[in-house]
Amino acid sequence: MQLAVFSAKSYDKKYLTSARATELDSSAGIEIIYHDFALSLETVPLAKNATAVCIFVNDNLSADVLESLHANGVRAILLRCAGYNNVDLPAAERLGLFVANVPSYSPEAVAEFAVSLIQTLNRNTHRAYNRVREGNFSLEGLLGRTLHGKTVGVMGTGRIGVAFARIMHGFGCRLLAFDPFENDDFKQYGTYTDLDTLLLESDFVSLHCPLTDKTRHIINEETLSKMKQGAMLVNTSRGGLIKTKAVIAALKSKHLGGLALDVYEGESAFFYNDHSGHIIDDDELMRLTTFHNVLVCGHQAFFTEEALREIADGTIGNLSDFLHKRECKTALVQDQIGMPIARRDSVPIRI
Repeated sequence: MQLAVFSAKSYDKKYLTSARATELDSSAGIEIIYHDFALSLETVPLAKNATAVCIFVNDNLSADVLESLHANGVRAILLRCAGYNNVDLPAAERLGLFVANVPSYSPEAVAEFAVSLIQTLNRNTHRAYNRVREGNFSLEGLLGRTLHGKTVGVMGTGRIGVAFARIMHGFGCRLLAFDPFENDDFKQYGTYTDLDTLLLESDFVSLHCPLTDKTRHIINEETLSKMKQGAMLVNTSRGGLIKTKAVIAALKSKHLGGLALDVYEGESAFFYNDHSGHIIDDDELMRLTTFHNVLVCGHQAFFTEEALREIADGTIGNLSDFLHKRECKTALVQDQIGMPIARRDSVPIRI
């Protein structure tokens, strides 16, 4: 069989050809074809001879794309990520497609990156780095705040949110959390509260919730107005959680003290590729980069050796379940062999 991997980078090729993948290849005769561009309606024909496709966060699996994939013989969709908001799951289930993700991989990788963004933004180390390279050793404008004793709000207490809380607890911070599904693992580090209280009392707010219809633009004009004056906002989860125009307005009014983004709502047009030689025509993204108190990274929080290894192993494991017609614990829909899957209709995916 053939596996078509879309949005493939050099590191994907390295880890997907792991020892486990080699073992599966020898037993099932798998041929892996790598495409460095995203899967879309225009690129579907390149999966014509594939039984399965492997996708990432910015690939488009709308109903039209899924129907075209199915017509071309594809029967399995393997996500090498946790989020699945880019997949039309009802359409996939209707078509009888096997769909599985990797719901958990090195949560500490993302949590640690969120902390590094807070520290960088709070202590202005990014600005200090650039100044010193130009011979400027002035401390003017670099004043930060001690994290010890500050209140940190955690929106979403899945594995990553709890890992983040554990680190911030170590700094001596007071932890507040908001999540419709309380996690006992968090309670040793902080307390749950309602969203309004979290926003009002937190000096730093970090987003660790999935993108759903209910959480889309959960950070908007109304919720930003409830935030503590001068508070900092960090998002390492999904870009669509934040209404970009609203945070720009909050930054301009100086109500929002700082913003650190590893994700962006319109990132699919830019992230994971080099656009340094082109004009970027996203005015909101470019406006964000003009603020001295804003950090924007290219969705790299997950990017560690450990996480890539776990993602590859999880993806290959899902493929193995599909090929051997086994029940897949990370399936997102009822699969083509009739295994009932309850995850999607029970507790939402934690990230």
